[in-house]
Amino acid sequence: MIRSPSPPAPPTGHGLLAGKGVLVTAAAGTGIGSATAERCLAEGARVVISDAHERRLGEAAEQLGDRVAAALVCDVTVEEQVRSLVDGAADALGGIDVMVNNAGLGGTANVVDMTDDQWATVLDVTLNGTFRCVRAALGHMQPRGAGVIVNNASVLGWRAQRGQAHYAAAKAGVMALTRCAAMEAADFGVRVNAVAPSIAMHAFLAKVTTDELLDELTAREAFGRAAAPWEVATVIAFLASDYSTYMTGEVVSVSSQHP
Repeated sequence: MIRSPSPPAPPTGHGLLAGKGVLVTAAAGTGIGSATAERCLAEGARVVISDAHERRLGEAAEQLGDRVAAALVCDVTVEEQVRSLVDGAADALGGIDVMVNNAGLGGTANVVDMTDDQWATVLDVTLNGTFRCVRAALGHMQPRGAGVIVNNASVLGWRAQRGQAHYAAAKAGVMALTRCAAMEAADFGVRVNAVAPSIAMHAFLAKVTTDELLDELTAREAFGRAAAPWEVATVIAFLASDYSTYMTGEVVSVSSQHP
């Protein structure tokens, strides 16, 4: 059996999002959000990036240069900032065609030891933050009669893992939110889907996760490696594009994990 220790080279763009205005949250750093911004640009989109971390957002904007329409600071736990983000992105793009909700927060704690603050903080960023962003995006897209929302969930919304009750509950909530919002938004020509990655390796994940856990999670993957963030981003781009016009309320697993 041949198992690849590293991902293949990213595919070239094919204009899947040509002319589309895309807003990506939590797009600073080296994770799925930044990879999604890069993929959307490669597919011909005009892109606004956002993040709660002003310094990292500035670094990301500098790296992308004039390819991005704007870089807007937003803490998704603050309703006023979410509303301001959507309004600012709509102005910069001339309307938001796609919103990718990538903001999330993890952590590790067993239920018996978990504090109310640990539980609430993860849910406020990961679930409530996604809800605020979906609500604001729908408020912009529904009157226009078009738009696509892609949320970032996780396979932990389906699967159990020790120490991840708060994160898993939040991501399961994102899945349910996606399905319910999709049914409501369909009346207005707006689609809402989600991706559910298993493990996508990037510098921040390596920093906050033990080598032992990473090795354990990677061993479960059929390819014997974690996904590269761009491998999740390409699926997000597909869901954002006109190649998935009949898909809504779906949660697409981006995983090679076996039981």
